Amino acid sequence: MKYMIASDIHGSAYYCRKLIDAYKNSGAERLILLGDILYHGPRNDLPKEYAPKEVISMLNSYKEQIYNVRGNCDTEVDQMVLEFPVLSDYALFVIDGLTIYATHGHIYNKEHLLPMKKGDILLHGHTHILTAEISGDITILNPGSVSIPKGGNPPTYALLEDRNFRIMDFEGNIVKEMNLGD
Repeated sequence: MKYMIASDIHGSAYYCRKLIDAYKNSGAERLILLGDILYHGPRNDLPKEYAPKEVISMLNSYKEQIYNVRGNCDTEVDQMVLEFPVLSDYALFVIDGLTIYATHGHIYNKEHLLPMKKGDILLHGHTHILTAEISGDITILNPGSVSIPKGGNPPTYALLEDRNFRIMDFEGNIVKEMNLGD
């Protein structure tokens, strides 16, 4: 099964449209969102085409295909308008024999890990900086930000298929790739 992974849409209708188009063209069967869906937050400038109501409509159209975790900018009022669960601090996936803890990153991150075993994967957003690295006994993955990338990176998302994690830009280029091994 192929999964698309994205984080930090921050209410940008422009980048949400790009994400949905990439999702439809990717052949992915599920979209994993790592939080910060509607609000831009006080530390970020408004993203391009800031229109949370449009983002709500676009994402609700895919509600049966979305797994989501809560970001630091997501609140109970967001759950009132989004038709898929948005308030869990983390989710646990076992994909192709890999144990993956998905979270936004503001609570659980490289410096404050969930209880993890050797070989587990921490998948998070929040920093807006794409990452695919081994840290000690675990793997840290971050697809970057859909709408407000940092660290000189382009807007990105990731694809996970057959233990291959690819961070992509919206032009279809692979920005970073990591085989998650056996």
